[in-house]
This record gives sequence, C-alpha cells and structure tokens, in this order.
Amino acid sequence: MTGFDERILSGIGIFAAIVDTGTFAAAGEQLGMSQPGVSRAIARLENRLKIRLFDRTTRVVSLTDDGRRFYEQAMPHVAALEEAATSATRGATTIRGRLRVNLDPIFSRLILGPQLEAFLDDNPELRLELITRDQLGDMIADGFDLAVRFGEPRTSSLVARKLLDTPVLTVAATSYLKRHGRPRTPQDLAEGRHTCIEFRDPGTGRPYAWEFHRRRKKITVRTNGRLTLSDTGTKTGACLAGYGVAQILQLGHEHLLAEGRLVNLFPDWPEERFPLYAFYPSRHHPPAKTRAFLDLVVALTERRNT
Repeated sequence: MTGFDERILSGIGIFAAIVDTGTFAAAGEQLGMSQPGVSRAIARLENRLKIRLFDRTTRVVSLTDDGRRFYEQAMPHVAALEEAATSATRGATTIRGRLRVNLDPIFSRLILGPQLEAFLDDNPELRLELITRDQLGDMIADGFDLAVRFGEPRTSSLVARKLLDTPVLTVAATSYLKRHGRPRTPQDLAEGRHTCIEFRDPGTGRPYAWEFHRRRKKITVRTNGRLTLSDTGTKTGACLAGYGVAQILQLGHEHLLAEGRLVNLFPDWPEERFPLYAFYPSRHHPPAKTRAFLDLVVALTERRNT
C-alpha cells in the first residue's frame, strides 16, 4: 500500500452514508454527526481524491460521474473490509476454526484424551490439532495457540497460568519389592542395592535428579540407573513389570496406587511438587476457541485438585 493515504478510509464511510440516505443531513443523523461535520468530511475526501463527488443544490444531492465511478469501485472493497471485521469479531465470540495446542504427553494421554469427544461434540465448528512434545520450544514461531506443559516456566513474553501442583512419588511394584525388599530411606537407593529407572529431562538432555522434600529439608540422591527413558508410559510400564524403582507424578497414576499395583515407598517425604502451566500469547482478547479449550483444561485440573 505504498503511497496510499489511509486517511481516505475515514471519509469513505461518510460518503457511502450520503449515497445510501440521499442527503447530508440524513447521513449525519445516521452517523451521529452534524451536517457541517459531514460537509467538511466530504470536502476533505474530495480534496484528497482530487475529484468532485457530489453535485449539490438546495434540494438535491446527486453523484457526479467521477463520484459514481468511485462508488462502484470502492464499495466492493468496503464491503469486503466489513465482512473481514465481522468475521474477526465473530472469531472472538464464536468457537470455530483451527486450534493448535502444544501438550505435555502425560497430560494429553491420561487427563485430556478421555474428554475430547465431548468437547468436540460441543464445538462442531472447531478443528483441533493436538501436538504432544517433550518440551515447549518456540510456541509462537511453531504456530501454537496454546500450550499445556509441566515444569516451571522460563522467562518469556508468554502468559503463564498455573493450573496445579502434583506430588512427585517414588514407587515400585509389589513384585519388585518381593525380590529386592523395600528401601527404608531415600539414601538406600544410592547404595547400589536397588535398580532405579531414570527419566530424561528434555530441557537438559540429562536424567532428572532424584529429590526428596520434607518440610524445609531437601536431599538429592545419586541413583545412576542403567535405564534412561524419555516416555512416561514406558517408564510406568517398566515399573509395573517389576524392573525397578521410579519417580512418577501422582497426577494420572492415582488408580495404580489405589489398586496397590504401585507402592509409594516414602510417604514420609511428601512435599516435592511438579507444576502444570497453560501458556498463551496474550491476556488481551484471546479468541473464543482458545478460551474454550483453556476452560476445559482448567475444569479438568480443578477436579484433580479437589
């Protein structure tokens, strides 16, 4: 649009109102402007276009030939702009279009997955694209509208909304404990008597440290396990099969603990937590589709907090 005087747009709406209503006075009434204000706006528009738009008498206002050509050429574009504005406004209030979400695999598989059918049934104009990744990455450059991730957020321009904190538990299957005995303290895991399943931190590429928190005390145990995994499902499966001891999030694994398939080894060290956050680009005017999905996520996590 190089060389275009954007101020012309401010007069086109007034010009169209005059054509539609037939007089300057009626256009002013429609637009909430005085008749002199309408006249000044048209004079400015004519000056910028270097043409005369109307022939005026005391009784009649009619388009000049130049004015008629301008109207015929400009109005389709004005209508397109109005349609675009209406569409944009509808996007702020109507749940529709494509929504791309970056999801933590644990949350996606264990918490969100069972709820997707009902959510999509409730929002038939929405196309949902869920991408599970082991880290956030560059959310904006990768074209995501929203992200739901575990871990403390790094400093960025994104809005980070904390959803919950879930306990980190150290667990083993009963079959493993029958063969190797139950460790009495976290330090027992560092003495080589127990097989520990390591889990890779996607941010560093190294296994997560095994931490234990109780009141104001924190200890870190060096486990040096031979097996390092990056998939939580595989880690849980190996632990359930009796291969070794693992650290898991309580979120999504409550049924395995309640059924006794996994045993919480150190209930007296209960205070390590891992947070879940939602990330999105801006607090200002998020689209309806983003708000709807965020509402779903908040509702699901609130149930887990109760």
